[in-house]
Amino acid sequence: MKKKIAILGSTGSIGRNALKVIDALGGKYEVAALTAHNNIELLAEQVKKYRPRIAVVTNPAKVDEFKRILDSGFRGNDTTDTLPCRQRLNEVETYTDLTAAACDAEIDIVIAAVVGAAGLEAILNAAKAGKVLAIANKEPLVIAGSLLTKVVKESGAKILPVDSEHSAVFQALQAGDIKEVSRIILTASGGPFRGATKEQIQNATIEQALAHPTWNMGKKITVDSATMMNKALEVIEAKWLFNVPAEKIDILVHPESIIHSMVEFVDGSVIAQMSAPDMCLPIQYALTFPHRVKGITKHLRLEEIGRLTFEQPDMEVFRALKIGYEVAKVDGTAAAVFNAANEAAVKEFLEGKIKFVNIVELIERCLDKHNFKQDASLEELLSADNWARNEVTKWLNK
Repeated sequence: MKKKIAILGSTGSIGRNALKVIDALGGKYEVAALTAHNNIELLAEQVKKYRPRIAVVTNPAKVDEFKRILDSGFRGNDTTDTLPCRQRLNEVETYTDLTAAACDAEIDIVIAAVVGAAGLEAILNAAKAGKVLAIANKEPLVIAGSLLTKVVKESGAKILPVDSEHSAVFQALQAGDIKEVSRIILTASGGPFRGATKEQIQNATIEQALAHPTWNMGKKITVDSATMMNKALEVIEAKWLFNVPAEKIDILVHPESIIHSMVEFVDGSVIAQMSAPDMCLPIQYALTFPHRVKGITKHLRLEEIGRLTFEQPDMEVFRALKIGYEVAKVDGTAAAVFNAANEAAVKEFLEGKIKFVNIVELIERCLDKHNFKQDASLEELLSADNWARNEVTKWLNK
C-alpha cells in the first residue's frame, strides 16, 4: 500500500524538496494533499503533476483565482484523462483551512512546512487524529511544545523531525537511550555574520542578511540564521522534542555545515550525524524511518572537505541566543511571544522599515512588557502570539 502524504506548504523550499524526494522514492508514496498561501501558480502546477485529491489555499482572496487557473489552464487535460474521476483536475477539492489536508482520513504522513504560527492548529488537530507528523518548521514545538507533546502521547501520533539539526539528533539517538544522554549539541553555520562585531552588524542590509554562506532557504529563515534566532528557537524545540532541559542543550558554530548535530552520552561517546548540507536527506529519513534507502543527496567525501572547525557562538553579539535560553526556562506563553515578535520584526526588516539591529530589540521590548502564563491553553498561546505582533506594530507607529 502506498503511503499518502499531505504537504503543508508545498510551494516553499521544504515542500518543493519533499516532492523531489517523493519522486525519487519511486511510487511508494502518493501525494494526497498540497497547500499554499500565495503562490497559487506553482500550486496549480503541482496539482497538475501530482493529482492530489485535496488542495488548500489559505489566502481566501486567492481561492477563486486558483480555481480559474486550474479550470482554464488544464481543462484540455480533463477530456483525455484516464485517471479515476476523483483525481481529475476539475475534481480537486479546494479548501482554505489547513486542517482539511492535515486531518483527512486517508492521510498517513503530514509534512509540516508552513513558515510561522499559521499551521499550528492544523498540526495539533493532526496529532489528535494520530497522524505521523514530519515537522520541518520550528513553530509548533516552540509555541505549543507542552500541548503538542501531550496530545501526541495521548493519541499515539508520532513526531519525526525534518529540521536538519533535530533530524541529526534523532538519528544520533538511535545509538542509545535518552536517559543516557549527557548533552545535545546543536550545530550552527554562523550565518552571514559569523565573526562579526556588534558594530559591524548595526546597519546590516537586507542583501547582507540574506547572503547565507551554506544553505538556500526562504527569506524569513535566512534572516533568523543571520540573527541566530533560528538556534534560539531550536533550543526550545529540542527541549520538547527530546524531553531534555535547556541546560543540557549546547550550540556550537560549525561553518562547514557537515555535522548537523551531535549527542554526547554519559560514557563520553559523541555520536554525530554527518552529511552534505541538503534538506532532502532529513525529509527522506522522516518518510522512510526506521529504514534507510538510496536517495538523491550527494554523498560526502571527507578527503575533499579536509577540515571541520568549531567555535563558541558570541551571545553578546547574537543576543537572540541568550534570550532563547531564558525563554526556554520560563516556558508558557513566553515562547509564543518570543516567536511572534521575531516573525513580526523580521517582516518589517525585509520590508525595509526597521534596521537589522531592531529585530532583537523589538523582541526584548515585547518580552519585557508581557505577563507570562504557564500551562497556557491553545487560545491563550494564540492570544499571546497576537499580542506580540500588535506590540511590534504599536512600536513602529510610535
